Amino acid sequence: MIKTTNLQKIFRTDEVETWALNEVNIEIKEGEFVAVMGPSGCGKTTLLNILGLLDNPTSGEYYLNGKEVSKLKENQRTNLRKGVIGFVFQSFNLIEELNVYENIELPLLYMKMPATERKKRVKEAMDRMAISHRVKHFPQQLSGGQQQRVAIARAVVANPDLILADEPTGNLDSKNGAEVMSLLTDLNREGTTIVMVTHSMHDAGYAGRTINLFDGKVVPEVVL
Repeated sequence: MIKTTNLQKIFRTDEVETWALNEVNIEIKEGEFVAVMGPSGCGKTTLLNILGLLDNPTSGEYYLNGKEVSKLKENQRTNLRKGVIGFVFQSFNLIEELNVYENIELPLLYMKMPATERKKRVKEAMDRMAISHRVKHFPQQLSGGQQQRVAIARAVVANPDLILADEPTGNLDSKNGAEVMSLLTDLNREGTTIVMVTHSMHDAGYAGRTINLFDGKVVPEVVL
């Protein structure tokens, strides 16, 4: 499903050149649950942004479902993301002005899905995440665990092939964190490919395998 070849990302200013990723070569098969680990600043989030088509690499190749996508323009990346990739962030990234239903429905509106189908999909996602009783609440009226459930519902409502999670339990207590990891594990068991960035060895234990980064390179776990 995912393959990168000599992937590099360099951030440049007038005076500084920073290598965020340096010849990263990874393969992730359909249906895998992979944790990406490493110290702060090692390139984990940069890699996730490229895998999620939020950014392009400076050089190298990125294949998603067999298609080379490393040089797509922004509008092409946006179109490809729809219905293919779902995102879960540490900060939840919910829109404060929208209620639970409206936040979850948002990806389907971008896909121009008919209203009847949107309603069906949102209800299914809310039921699954056990947040139907909060349908008219706004993010600021929810606990952190509930907000992350809404974020996961929004990520899965379009039935994506791939979910990318960036520190999904980082703002949660241990109980809510365990519930979120259980939800992600259930989705993976049903066939959804998940790539998760985390600092937590405990959370990484839910994944089938781990990719370790250090200074923008993939390294054996023992180095860390």
